[in-house]
Amino acid sequence: NQLNAKCSAGDAASISRPASQPRLIQNKEEAFWFYRFLSIVYDHVVNPGHWTEDMREDALEPANISAEHKIYDVGAGTGFTTLGVIKAGGKPENITMLDQSPHQLAKAEGKEALKSVKKIEGDAENLPYETDSADRYTSAGSIEYWPNPQRGISEAYRVIKPGGLACLIGPVYPTFWLSRWMADLWMLFPTEQEYIDWFTNAGFTDVKLKRIGPSWYRGVRRHGLIMGCSVTGVKTEAGPGPLYTEPSEQKEQVQAPKSNPLSFLIRMILGCIGGFYYTLVPIYMWIKNLIFPKSWEI
Repeated sequence: NQLNAKCSAGDAASISRPASQPRLIQNKEEAFWFYRFLSIVYDHVVNPGHWTEDMREDALEPANISAEHKIYDVGAGTGFTTLGVIKAGGKPENITMLDQSPHQLAKAEGKEALKSVKKIEGDAENLPYETDSADRYTSAGSIEYWPNPQRGISEAYRVIKPGGLACLIGPVYPTFWLSRWMADLWMLFPTEQEYIDWFTNAGFTDVKLKRIGPSWYRGVRRHGLIMGCSVTGVKTEAGPGPLYTEPSEQKEQVQAPKSNPLSFLIRMILGCIGGFYYTLVPIYMWIKNLIFPKSWEI
């Protein structure tokens, strides 16, 4: 199910809280500690319900990856998506994994297929790469933790070469009231139109959005999904792009005030409640899929 420049009217029916108003786990400090513990079970708890191998292949298919491509996988985490990039045709020696979590990258380092992939710690909103330096940019399950998603996508535009392509995979905003509330509590769940606007504003052309989801997850827009769509865009002109700002300016823009330990703990606990809800949603949808006729929208 692929959408081009504009999305269906159903997307406009549920308007997410503005990205400028961060959720409880939508800044780098909180995401770091969230993944300090989640990295232990990420591949076994999150992926089976929200990011399966079939979904990964479906999501990466529009990226049209080949062995000669130089590829940046941003927010690469434990390397599950990177493994998909390799399976899609990427050569490990030509891939660089970037993540702000050393704990996630440590998990990736332990995977034999990723031994020859370069791994670095870094910030998706301030990439340590030269302008016009890669053929492909991939990112899955990372945008939801970006305080400024427009800037992160603008950085994707900056680092790929003219003719290169960016493929970003992320959540979709739910329509069911409780799921909307939990999504806004937890982290960023953009609408489909927000993705398309962010790509277009960054300078990308031929912007496309492809809906993805597990085969048993009917009604992906009702409850949302941590990995619910794959968005691609092509860079046609050399240079950093229309929204580029110097790194020194970027650092000043995102310097968040340090919260006191008690406030930080409360935010983490409340944010984790939202996260726990979304570990239960796939189980609920799997059971409903077994019970309800396949012709029913659930």
